[in-house]
Amino acid sequence: GISHVLTLVLQELSLLCKRDVNGIGMLYDLLRSRWLQALLKIYECLQHYLGKRPVPVMLQARALNREVVELLREAPQTGEIRELRRLLRAPHLKASPALLSAHDTVAQKDFEPTLPPLPDNIPENEEAMRIVCLVKNNQPLGATIKRHEITGDITVARVIHGGLADRSGLLYAGDKLVEVNGVPVEGLEPEQVINIL
Repeated sequence: GISHVLTLVLQELSLLCKRDVNGIGMLYDLLRSRWLQALLKIYECLQHYLGKRPVPVMLQARALNREVVELLREAPQTGEIRELRRLLRAPHLKASPALLSAHDTVAQKDFEPTLPPLPDNIPENEEAMRIVCLVKNNQPLGATIKRHEITGDITVARVIHGGLADRSGLLYAGDKLVEVNGVPVEGLEPEQVINIL
């Protein structure tokens, strides 16, 4: 894969490096760097996973669980059937349908956010816009916002190191907020935007 190609490139560069060709030494050092090697290994692992990721046997495990429990209720009550019914009606499967529901969501690949379509008629000189999706999970965003003194736009004032926004790498100081959770923020006060966040 990529590691093999990189090894071949490094061999070629080492020959050029001995001849002291301009910039080759720096390129050689860059390609030998541990962080680049680690990134390439991660990339190869991800590519391997994407090529061989497991495919769910079925998409509706929750409905199947209900159906099997119903069928077992009508079947002759042997020890094995009673045990299987007890397992299928256990709290982690029955009382909390979240486990099977989560399975079905992942199996149906229904976990990606639905983003609105981009308009077709964007002018060439239009500023670039990013759509960012952050899931907070009861933790603070890790960023502060303010009103821009000149434009009046709501912008990210700073991103707190180690916070959700920082770890995601999706928000930067100076980014303009246009919409939060589907609510346009133009004309709102920063305090109102914080309540939406």
